[in-house]
Amino acid sequence: MVREMRSVLPALVVLLLPVLASAQPSATLRLPVDRVTSADVQEEQEPEQFGVPVDLYDPSGTALGGFHDALRHAESGTGQARVMVYGASHVAADFFTNVMRERLQERFGDAGHGFFMPVRAWRRYRHLGGPTVQSSRQWESLRIRANSREIDRLGVAGMAVDTDRAGAWGRIDTGSAEAGRFVVQYLRQPGGGSFDLKVDGRRVARIPTAAPEVMAGIYPIDGLEDGPHTLEVRSRGDGPVRLFGVSIEREQAGVIVDTMGLNGARAASLLLWQEELHREYLRRMSPDLVVLAYGTNESGDVHQPIEEYEADLLRVVGRLRGTVPEASCLLVGPSDRPQREGGELVDRPRTHQIIEVQRRVSRAMGCAFFDLVAFSGGPLSMVRWAENDPPYAQRDLVHFTGRAYVRLGDVLTSAVLDGYSPATVDPAPDGDAVASRE
Repeated sequence: MVREMRSVLPALVVLLLPVLASAQPSATLRLPVDRVTSADVQEEQEPEQFGVPVDLYDPSGTALGGFHDALRHAESGTGQARVMVYGASHVAADFFTNVMRERLQERFGDAGHGFFMPVRAWRRYRHLGGPTVQSSRQWESLRIRANSREIDRLGVAGMAVDTDRAGAWGRIDTGSAEAGRFVVQYLRQPGGGSFDLKVDGRRVARIPTAAPEVMAGIYPIDGLEDGPHTLEVRSRGDGPVRLFGVSIEREQAGVIVDTMGLNGARAASLLLWQEELHREYLRRMSPDLVVLAYGTNESGDVHQPIEEYEADLLRVVGRLRGTVPEASCLLVGPSDRPQREGGELVDRPRTHQIIEVQRRVSRAMGCAFFDLVAFSGGPLSMVRWAENDPPYAQRDLVHFTGRAYVRLGDVLTSAVLDGYSPATVDPAPDGDAVASRE
């Protein structure tokens, strides 16, 4: 059902100052302790000092053309634009991605929060901007880790949750994020069990997952009244159930931003997700812009030849381009990551090798590239950011603080909108259909 367009609520996201995280780049960002708005950031810093506006590297000049076309449809009220952001811990915490979500939805319309797990994928799993999740302890969390070597049956975000226990449950509360549609992603498999779906406490479906072979399972829940909702999944205990995630959407024009981050991940981690499943979900979700924000962890993989890294990255981008060829593509490079030599902090040479590889791959594959080291002010900038009062980098010299992630979200959003021109067609009249996604 298509509903009358509504004005987008003002942005409510606030980002917090994080406390000290682990010294490893794969560490989970810890929940912060106080709240910082983007307005606070603008008052407290000079843009040229913390967070340099950076243009995208785009030799073709057309790398984001498809995404801009989708934005024009969203802005004119005739369609939706979807952004999928893959990455490691910079992405997993949903800091700068949520800033992008709010900035884009403020201008082009709110088409829903996007991808979210219905069960806690790890202890500190959460997104900003509305949805929260609770779950029982009867689930096993599955995802590719730094030492993973074998291909696993994972979904569009490279994670899954499993159970064969009766009564195992997970519940999403959309909170301040409005929803009119949920799309549940799960595994169909031989001997699979079943699970119930409840919306606002009322059962809407019982989903059998048994199938003659392994395949993608998708169940859309359409026609909900647009507003806050709860979605509950509950296993019946009649066989194994594997869930891959839920897309929280609205049946109206606007933008969706999916956060697909995994702590400790590398770009090559995508090659360990079963390709058929990943491709099927990616096609169904039909993104208009795919962002790959990797490289910080790879900058520490000194035993991997840089030629091997480049070959892996080409395979990853090639899979994405082959699956959703109409989607625009953006690579976000590694952050500055100083290393210690003889008791001193020095620049890390491999970081620059990775940046050059990402530039070459973006040029070869028709993608754009955003230089995160240039954004922070060049080599060893993380030292200055960490020493500042208030700090803009954590003391591990790998992760940013909330203020810096706000700035990154603003700068990156401006970069992807550079060159965008509004639609010249008239908006769709009331009652005209706006395509939803499945």
